Amino acid sequence: MIDFRYHLVSTVAIFLALTVGIVLGTTMLQDPLLHTLKAETSQLREQSERLRTDKDRADRLNAGNAELVAAYAEAMLDRRLTGVRVVVVEPPGVDAASREEIAELVRGAGGTVTGRLVLTDSYLDPGESDAVEEIADRWSEEGDEAEGNPYERAGAGIARAVLAGGEDTEGARRGDGFDPRALIDEYVEAGLLAVHGEPASGADTALLLAPAEPFALSDGREDSDATPPANAMVLALARALERAGGGTVLAGAPNADGPTGVIRQARAEEARFTTVDTAGTPAGDVVTVLALALADEGRNGHYGIGAGVEGFLPASLPTPRPDPTPEPSVGGVSTDDVSSTGNES
Repeated sequence: MIDFRYHLVSTVAIFLALTVGIVLGTTMLQDPLLHTLKAETSQLREQSERLRTDKDRADRLNAGNAELVAAYAEAMLDRRLTGVRVVVVEPPGVDAASREEIAELVRGAGGTVTGRLVLTDSYLDPGESDAVEEIADRWSEEGDEAEGNPYERAGAGIARAVLAGGEDTEGARRGDGFDPRALIDEYVEAGLLAVHGEPASGADTALLLAPAEPFALSDGREDSDATPPANAMVLALARALERAGGGTVLAGAPNADGPTGVIRQARAEEARFTTVDTAGTPAGDVVTVLALALADEGRNGHYGIGAGVEGFLPASLPTPRPDPTPEPSVGGVSTDDVSSTGNES
């Protein structure tokens, strides 16, 4: 009969064997394990140093490129937009610093920014489509049947209001009875648009800016094939601006050519207007202004670093435009001189 003492001795023997095994195993594995860990740590430290060096080098290179662009931007853009009027159209979330830098380059190229038209959150809210449709239908051209969705019809009216399209400018009531300012004012009063300057004063080209961050998908969906509803609303306006006869450029940062970006969707739809996906960088802002000048000449393209672009910048640059024609002279003296010295004859 196996007594209690036997069980106790057996149990002690088992635990003693386990203890001896753990001690022996730890002793035998300690040196190889420590050696492996030290080697991997050293490799990670070297990789980190290389990455830090590469980043510093890239930062210095980008800073040098920015300096080079800044030094030659004026010469590159000189007279490219002389006499051209540009209207800026933007949704919420546009980077203000980038917008102002592009506007300054437009002015440096001889162009004029007539005003800025801002699509509000309400305009881009699918729940407000009835309000958009009501105004769009009220301003449809007489005799035209309502075609397309509310945003396509609204875009047609807005494009007609902000672009010259061969009509009278200065936002006055045109001969056909269309009042550009009244149309824009109605959208403003409904909270669908906001204005800065005089966007309804008859521009020649339109600069449509993408938001700094892509629009959100509806209902929190994460489907990679889904696109934000706001993309379709913005692109409907872009197509309308192009159809209205004004050169149109859709410009944004590289993420606007990301999976849900508005520029990515425009290119997927083979948009006929120009796109630029490097706005917000010194070089990309210059490319955006060159693209505006080309669009005003009737030449569109896709520029930047995304898939399917024609190049970082246009292969053929826009033609410099002549300076504004001086006032006619009278007897070798300009009319300006005559008006200022006429009492001294």
